[in-house]
Amino acid sequence: MKKICIALSILVTFASCDIDRLPYGSMDSERIENDPEAYLASLLNGAYAQLKAWSDPMHRAGEYAGDNMMIRGASTDAFYEFISFARTPNNGRLNQFWNSGYKAIAQVSNVINMFEEGQSAAFDNELGECYYIRGMMYFYLVRAYGRPYYQNPETNLGVPIVNGTPEDVINLELPDRATVKSTYEQVISDLKKAEELLTINDGSSYASKGAAQAMLSRVYLYMSGTYQSPNTAYAQLAVDYADKVINSGDYALLSRDQFMQYNTYVPENNPETIFAVKRVASEFSGSDHYYGIGGMYANIGGQGWGEMYASAKYIDLLNETGRNDWRPEKYKMIDARAAFIEPTYSKNATTGAYLEVFRFIKEDGANVLNYVQDTVIRNGNSITCKEGQDIYTLSAIDAAQEIYSIQYKDGKTYQGVIDYFISLNRVYPQFYITKASREGEDSHLHSPVISRLGEVYLNRAEAYAKLGDYGAALTDLNEIRTRSIVNGGYSSLDASNASERIDKERQLELAYQAERSYDVFRNGGSLVRQYPGPHGQFEAIAPTDYRVVYYIPQDAINSYPGTLTQNPTN
Repeated sequence: MKKICIALSILVTFASCDIDRLPYGSMDSERIENDPEAYLASLLNGAYAQLKAWSDPMHRAGEYAGDNMMIRGASTDAFYEFISFARTPNNGRLNQFWNSGYKAIAQVSNVINMFEEGQSAAFDNELGECYYIRGMMYFYLVRAYGRPYYQNPETNLGVPIVNGTPEDVINLELPDRATVKSTYEQVISDLKKAEELLTINDGSSYASKGAAQAMLSRVYLYMSGTYQSPNTAYAQLAVDYADKVINSGDYALLSRDQFMQYNTYVPENNPETIFAVKRVASEFSGSDHYYGIGGMYANIGGQGWGEMYASAKYIDLLNETGRNDWRPEKYKMIDARAAFIEPTYSKNATTGAYLEVFRFIKEDGANVLNYVQDTVIRNGNSITCKEGQDIYTLSAIDAAQEIYSIQYKDGKTYQGVIDYFISLNRVYPQFYITKASREGEDSHLHSPVISRLGEVYLNRAEAYAKLGDYGAALTDLNEIRTRSIVNGGYSSLDASNASERIDKERQLELAYQAERSYDVFRNGGSLVRQYPGPHGQFEAIAPTDYRVVYYIPQDAINSYPGTLTQNPTN
């Protein structure tokens, strides 16, 4: 009896399934043919399960290569290459990202190839879910392993397009990588087919018409060129698909107060979430609280490593319109997005009191920036801070917000804030990130958000700007900005400031959702990380740098039945 192994990765050994022990996501072909509707849901669930393994390295590859976070020091974990841009092909996390992505592609492709559409609306909807997953996987793979679309997509290499298990697995010869352009064409074809077939919305834990349209708005935005040289045809399509999502009425932006609790809502109870990779507490074991995404960003209730923190650059962006004060008795969020940051203020073990300090960032030798937290001394109207035997007088910049400057002993003037002492990990204050934690208030439980309505508004704002419709772009930009910053909307937008303001809002809004590094490079920008941390603080990663894309995992090349071309090494 022929078996169809749905859980088949094109990058691992092809083998028939055991007759008595069918693997998860696999079914006997005769049983499927006799009662297809009974089994399609199980096969589809197997594909959704792959997304859980895929979402972890997807997040790390996308977020760690950006400028929203810093790490306390060098690490032997493979993810440190994402931060340091020390690219190598022998990276286990990249291999997991590749394998999980292609396993999901193989599973849904086999379902698509196995079943005829038109049996029922419910049946077609499940096929639509398969198309959505496949299109999404190809998109995430090509943006990680293929160069930005504006850079010669007709010749630059994307990823292999292999849609299902080949008939002849014995004499298997799979195709080499398609071009970036061809890969995007596959992405669009799949997502448009998903849009056509998806007529039932089972909530944001499942693919839906809105999810396909939201992803298409992002895909076309990635194809829309740079602000300096836009592709207006693709920019218009990004607008068109954003319109479909926004005008559907199926989703709603959270209020400001609700948004500040975004991370605590389960996907199905969040009207702003369009699609998320659903995780539940029963599968999120104790070790996941340490090794999952949130466990690196914070230690909550004694769980998590808490070794990565909000970057000084991101904190400065949050404070640009006014200081966000995290001190317990003065807690005030000027920017709602600051609610996802939690400094670890340290109390005196004996008195229970906080230590008041002046915190600033100084130059600490050539091309090195470090935090300083000097003890504050108040004497009437005079405020000083003490570092060792050195005492500095603070000069008010904004006394109401406790923003001051000092003339430091190196002859330079530094600006900082009076705050409480934040406990250190090595030499860095711990600005914990909780955006990937506390779902359902369950420590680091987190269902990674793939698409939400806030992003769709920003997609449309950018696309409008590239079309030269700055009025419409301003309306969408301020829809998001004023949600987070009361009365913080911009009064105007034009060619001189649109790219800077929209890029800034995307960074603030989509931080810790694995978007930032791709946003920088796809618009022709350089990544600059001039803030404390062990990374190259004064290195600018240009969008044409070979390190903008990841290497194809060497394990994938070694096991691939055919030629799999590696990315350039310089």
